Amino acid sequence: MLAAFILAALTTSCKMENPLLSESPLEYGAPQFDKIRNEHYLPAFKKAIEEAKTEVDAIVANTEEPSFANTIEALEFSGEALERVSSIFYNLLEAETNDTLQEIAEEVSPLMTEYSMYVSLNEKLFEKVKAVYDSRESLGLEGDQMRLLEKTYLSFARGGANLSPEDKKIYSKLSEELSLLSLSFSKNVLSATNAFTLDLTDESDLEGLPDFIRELGRQTAAEKGREGWVFDLSYPSYGPFMKYSARRDLRERMYMAYNSRALGGEYDNSGIVKDIIDHRIRIANILGYETYADYALEERMVKTPVEVDEFLTELMEPSLPAARKEVAAILKYARDNGFEEESLMPWDFSYWSDKYKAAEYTLNDAELKPYFQLESCIDAVLGLATRLYGLQFVPRPDIPVYHKNVKVFDVKDEDGRHLALFYADFFPRAGKRGGAWMTEFRGQSIKDGVESRPLISIVTNFSKPTADTPSLLTHDELTTFLHEFGHSLHGMMAEGRYGSLTGTSVAQDFVELPSQIMENWAFEPEYLGGFAKHYNTGEVIPSELIDKIVATKNYLAAYSQVRQLDFGTIDMAWHNRTSVPEADTETFEKTVLKPSALMPQIPGTCFSTSFSHIFSGGYSAGYYSYKWAEVLEADAFSLFQEKGIFNREVSGAFRRELLSKGSSEDEAVLYRNFRGHDPEPRALLVKLGIVKQ
Repeated sequence: MLAAFILAALTTSCKMENPLLSESPLEYGAPQFDKIRNEHYLPAFKKAIEEAKTEVDAIVANTEEPSFANTIEALEFSGEALERVSSIFYNLLEAETNDTLQEIAEEVSPLMTEYSMYVSLNEKLFEKVKAVYDSRESLGLEGDQMRLLEKTYLSFARGGANLSPEDKKIYSKLSEELSLLSLSFSKNVLSATNAFTLDLTDESDLEGLPDFIRELGRQTAAEKGREGWVFDLSYPSYGPFMKYSARRDLRERMYMAYNSRALGGEYDNSGIVKDIIDHRIRIANILGYETYADYALEERMVKTPVEVDEFLTELMEPSLPAARKEVAAILKYARDNGFEEESLMPWDFSYWSDKYKAAEYTLNDAELKPYFQLESCIDAVLGLATRLYGLQFVPRPDIPVYHKNVKVFDVKDEDGRHLALFYADFFPRAGKRGGAWMTEFRGQSIKDGVESRPLISIVTNFSKPTADTPSLLTHDELTTFLHEFGHSLHGMMAEGRYGSLTGTSVAQDFVELPSQIMENWAFEPEYLGGFAKHYNTGEVIPSELIDKIVATKNYLAAYSQVRQLDFGTIDMAWHNRTSVPEADTETFEKTVLKPSALMPQIPGTCFSTSFSHIFSGGYSAGYYSYKWAEVLEADAFSLFQEKGIFNREVSGAFRRELLSKGSSEDEAVLYRNFRGHDPEPRALLVKLGIVKQ
């Protein structure tokens, strides 16, 4: 008894000392970032996994007849502590990582995989799930309950529940190895990205760079304790350098560094790519699917690899000749202005296309950036949600954050009801991966009549303020902000009982609709004219500049579309196959993409080795979904254009039929309920000006 008492006391003490092991006492359950330390994660994971297993065991041990409540709902709400710990940890692993967190991730990965297998391969648990599933028609379930039951059963089947004992062992081992491979891939990409810098000490090397890029380079150099100017492979540094630098040799160096990340050398991913594909094929096969793409597409709007290929081809066929015309026009302009090479190289395109754009439309980022101060853009983006949905965003500087630059807002509905906490993390740093994304520290659900509202986060890599200027966004960055905020709205306005069916927990080829539709407002004069003011003079953005933004909306639309279709094509080429390709990773990629190449393919480059979306993110056999969602949003936004871009009737229907319902119904049904018809790919081609109405 004494030993048990001591053990219980130690456990209680551990919980009190570890802020991850109990619900946060802060308002709305906000994470206690001011108290969470690296040393808390591993014991928290171990304890939370132990608790989750106990909860699963209780479901299995229940001697009552299996029912929706004691099996499906009980399973849905199990592992609450593990969800809390893992949501915080994995979000910070992407946004504020360090060597210790990465080491913890490697140690935790097999533990999480083992727990996943503990649930998905639990024969007695599956027997109960199957018993409920087999009697589903007689249970009188409501729509969301039936949806949860069907998805729960399918997740078990897709997770190996129907496998033989021997195959379950193989499946478990493959899954654990795949998880570690994906972690290694992500770690190598980050390390390779951080390993390169372009250090310049001669001011003549800065030819063509505007003052804000020079200042950024100087600030980066100062942060790294170096002289002169430093440019790296984070996009706020790399992108503008490639666009403005008049030094072709330096652009080539930057291009080669960026496009050879994790290809050979210390952080080589070329072998890991093939190992990941091998594991995915073997997992798909053991589950009864011919290819990993067959497995991945089963729960999406587009159901088969053939349908995906047909969709990509339907967009590629008219886009490729249009893109080649765009490239030819830029080459002609470059030659007319001193370019002496036979063809544009990839490191030339951004530079000359920007100059061509400036000449044709007399518009460039340097001219626009002063009107898009980050603080004004924050007010405008949040304000758009106010105009469309009545949401209010109240700053909460009192709520702890994981980095000093993170802002927190209390999101309230039009009637004052609390909807969510919104965390915004805007600036690049060494511990943050590149790109922009939305995520959540907690989703929305209702358990025992008590609702948990979401804790939503947006993470970007916008240009930091300098000693002389505030953070100024490019128009592209404003568009990115709106995109990720669209995902955030999807999470914030979630309504439902079951977290696995609410918010962004939807079919992958549907999830980008709420984000991509928001990008349209970045090109609406009525919206831009309401907030864009010169950070220094206060001058409202001239209507002439807005007209140019609108005029350039489809500048290089075909080129950009082909580039995105290439990503989708290589993704399907990797995943819609029955064996690992014999060719090396670089050769395989170049062979697949040669038919759609718009410029010479460069030896020693390969984007597959840093293609995190499909090798360490959630978009394997799913990158096409960005384009699929563009089709959805092109059709959906046309209703706003018809009724008014701030029309509350349309936005109310969009919220009611799409944003709030998550995956409580089939996504194709949700879309038809809003728009009245199925999506049509031609809508996107018309919007982009590639084909005529």
